[in-house]
Amino acid sequence: MKVNPLIPLGNVPVQTGTLSTVFNHLAAPKEKIRALEKDGQLIRLKRGLYVVSSDVSGKPVNACLCANHIYGPSYVSQQWALRWYGLIPERVYSVTSVTTKRSRTFENALGRFSYEQVRPEYFSIGISHIEEDGITYLMASIEKALCDTILHDSYLPSQSVKGLWRYLEEDLRFDMDELERLDIKTIETCAKYGMKQKILNNLLTILKR
Repeated sequence: MKVNPLIPLGNVPVQTGTLSTVFNHLAAPKEKIRALEKDGQLIRLKRGLYVVSSDVSGKPVNACLCANHIYGPSYVSQQWALRWYGLIPERVYSVTSVTTKRSRTFENALGRFSYEQVRPEYFSIGISHIEEDGITYLMASIEKALCDTILHDSYLPSQSVKGLWRYLEEDLRFDMDELERLDIKTIETCAKYGMKQKILNNLLTILKR
């Protein structure tokens, strides 16, 4: 029985050029790629970037790994990361990331992928390498994900300490028992290099109580 040549690619996103190499024995590799996408064996993440379907590869398609590849440099963060860490209860429908490039949004068969721009000096703070099902992707630490959420949430109701507490507890529904476990140094660095310094300093005030 002939083995599907897509299987060795696994669940790591691949560019059109790599796929064309797999089918370079054919007269029209790109037509083959389009046919495989139509057949559901390939999932198009954006123009020129694909991931093999889990039905073919036998491996789950990881949205976070795809997010890293769709637009970079980037790392998964904000509410998606907080949900992944189990710190907020609501399901998050958009894979939210942070990048040094301009803000962008992508839609594909996996869902919505949004990217928020930050300064390069802020970007490099608190990034974790997450290993999952044999692959590794970049995600914000808990502290960085919380700071990113605060910085990019346009619905933050108040710049007071009391208002931030209410936002965390009632709007974000953050697990408040976890606040005492957060690394203050990471948040201090975020406050130094990020926007909305007053609000992040208010977060530090809450943590140091």
